[in-house]
Amino acid sequence: MKPGMTTVFIISAPSGSGKSTLVSELMRLVPRLRFSVSYTTRYPRACERDGEDYFFISREDFEERIARGEFLEHAEVFGNYYGTHISELDRAAAEGYDLVLDIDVQGARQLKERIPAGVSIFILAPSRQVLEERLRARSQDSEAVILRRLHDAAGEIGNYHLYDYVLVNREVAASVETLVAIVKATRSRRDRMENEIRPILDTFL
Repeated sequence: MKPGMTTVFIISAPSGSGKSTLVSELMRLVPRLRFSVSYTTRYPRACERDGEDYFFISREDFEERIARGEFLEHAEVFGNYYGTHISELDRAAAEGYDLVLDIDVQGARQLKERIPAGVSIFILAPSRQVLEERLRARSQDSEAVILRRLHDAAGEIGNYHLYDYVLVNREVAASVETLVAIVKATRSRRDRMENEIRPILDTFL
């Protein structure tokens, strides 16, 4: 794949839908994918590493980068900024990789406006009850945070119509298979295959 043929895969989901697991499996199974590491102003959690999970920067630094137009998208969530730096796309294109972004609905909307050819995928749990069970099973959040995430999920799910694909995560293996299929099908689109098609046609001349 040549630079300029990079596809941006935009993946969103309410917290607890299983998005991280599915994306991790996608990255493991499909070659030539780069995961976009977001910038954030929040403090790192104990298990998080700068440059791997996020780029952790100050609020002042983030706002200066906004002013310079360095972000493909950015949003403020629960008092902290999150954003995708344009260098993530530049790096993927230079290396001939597609770019996978794990971002919220606000960021996804901005990216689709800026990169209309981006492929957007919305992942959700099969019901509110299942989502609540998954959030509680993680044992990461307080009761107040769980209730807030459930409340926010309703608003996020209402934006499903903005996405190209909707994946209901009932069972991990089947959902991974669907996600992989979406990526592979996108890579077989005619506009992505032009560089391979023409040499084949030339053999018939």
